Amino acid sequence: MDFSNRSTQPQTAAPSAHVAPSAPSGKKSKSDGSVWKRVGAVVTVVLFAVILIAMTLVVAGGNPPKSESTYVDTGKLQAVFLSTGQVYFGNIKKLNPSYLVLSNIYYLQTSSSSSTSSSTNVSLVKLGCELHEPYDQMVINRTQVTFWENLQDNGQVAKAVASFEKTNPNGQKCADQSTSGSTTGNTVQNAGSSTTTKP
Repeated sequence: MDFSNRSTQPQTAAPSAHVAPSAPSGKKSKSDGSVWKRVGAVVTVVLFAVILIAMTLVVAGGNPPKSESTYVDTGKLQAVFLSTGQVYFGNIKKLNPSYLVLSNIYYLQTSSSSSTSSSTNVSLVKLGCELHEPYDQMVINRTQVTFWENLQDNGQVAKAVASFEKTNPNGQKCADQSTSGSTTGNTVQNAGSSTTTKP
């Protein structure tokens, strides 16, 4: 039998499934590129912020603001004005946002005399000989302080304090106030001025 002459129809091959070509091993996919773009954007923003902060510091002088305590002249007296109207003179030893510590304290005291005309004398008084005999240190809440200032040596208060300290090198001596009822042991000096008002 001769099969070579047989006429047959060519058979068509079944279609094969489509296979996507694989990405070449040397190239990156689109998702890798977008990650690097995001990283680059973040780095750019951070660098811009750092440069902006550095430029702001240079323009502002580069120095942080001074602490308020650096303004205290330790060689001078300070006056501390309270919201109550009271003024204390002394040396600020510590100053922070919560409180200040004052030592070597003096204050002004007024006294009136005469019944027909009112005459007011102002005296500078050294703290310590009051009825409750406080120590010569005061801790003042900062919310009560209106302002404070350094005093010059040639002012009346500074001169009176210097004179008192020269006269009393061992500190003040308080008189027995239980019998006298006065505070003459701590009066430094009359302020030198008196006001007279008529009714």
